[in-house]
Amino acid sequence: MDLIARIARQFQDSAHTKLAAVDAMAAPLAGAIETMTQCLLNNGKILACGNGGSAADAQHFAAELVNRFEMERPPLAAIALTTDSSTLTSIANDYDYLQVFSKQVRALGQAGDVLLAISTSGNSANIIDAVAAAHERDMRVVALTGRGGGKLGDMLRPDDVHLCVPAERTARIQEVHLLALHCLCDGIDCLLLGVEE
Repeated sequence: MDLIARIARQFQDSAHTKLAAVDAMAAPLAGAIETMTQCLLNNGKILACGNGGSAADAQHFAAELVNRFEMERPPLAAIALTTDSSTLTSIANDYDYLQVFSKQVRALGQAGDVLLAISTSGNSANIIDAVAAAHERDMRVVALTGRGGGKLGDMLRPDDVHLCVPAERTARIQEVHLLALHCLCDGIDCLLLGVEE
């Protein structure tokens, strides 16, 4: 096996997938940036959730907002629903894993807040349940998916935003998800700080 060639192919595939996603994702990303920025300007907050690598992405995104991305600015209200082990395990134990995010959305979410729901397949049951809870709370949803969006894509409302990576392979979808999250962070900062470039 030629590991160098295999590694080069991974880089090439990743770059190709990202470039191929620009046309499908640029306009929805702009919409998500505007939705999230308006939420923050109205003293709302962004709740983020996902499983596995998507849980790490939810935490990464919340950290960039609460601390900072690339520009100095005041902290922004964001919470990753993936980080409180006592809450997660008590819900999973007393009820079931399906509700680990939806119960938190019902407890913490308010009308005007935004839920960032991350699922590479769009079929994660606990993410779908969280989106239903967000809709009950009159929250808007920004869904970050791949593979056509799955069941999650089908349940979004007209005022939600669907960021669907046009790819099938999980690793490639996750790589575009990270880029999309950085686009969200950069765009929010630019709108809030009045950056023109």
